[in-house]
Amino acid sequence: MSKKEAPLSHLQQFIPDKAGQLVLDYLHQYKVHLTITRERKTILGDYRHATLFQHHRISINGNLNKYGFLITLIHELGHLITFMQYGNRVQSHGKEWKLAYRKILESFIALNIFPDDILRAFQKSIHNLPASSCADEDLIRVLKKYDQNPDALLLVEQISEGNLFSIDNGKVFKRGKKIRKRFQCEEVATGKLYLFSPIYEVKAV
Repeated sequence: MSKKEAPLSHLQQFIPDKAGQLVLDYLHQYKVHLTITRERKTILGDYRHATLFQHHRISINGNLNKYGFLITLIHELGHLITFMQYGNRVQSHGKEWKLAYRKILESFIALNIFPDDILRAFQKSIHNLPASSCADEDLIRVLKKYDQNPDALLLVEQISEGNLFSIDNGKVFKRGKKIRKRFQCEEVATGKLYLFSPIYEVKAV
């Protein structure tokens, strides 16, 4: 068995079918140690630059659907390439990172692996990429359609005004009106008001 077949057989369950070889090419070219982790609520992926003792390290949440996993990996590869070119002399999500991210993304788009609805979401943001794929609300809405979603999670914007929802720590809220880009919601137990992103995942009560 060749050196590429074993890691590809493991990676393939996390990425679109035709993306495997190009993913491996990037990982081998830049000597990346890729770790697939359990779900982290605050981040989807993470990049740590190489040191004298370790290769570049990227970690990606393993609960993401295949398209979300690949897009997050591309995001982190963009950080890697930006660091190699500029070190810490540029902003982490500045124009240099946006250029690196876009070039890698375009190399995967050329493989025709993304569905049309995801491609349309890319077209809206590819020339002014947000600092995080989590901040690209149109893309998040589209990607959610490809989640297996065994917990029947909904987005806050899918909860009707006045209805209740719970978050992962068990707290229950009543959805209120939209204020600018966020929804004002009341915590039922305390009456305190909080602002929620429209694409925050919750469970209907």
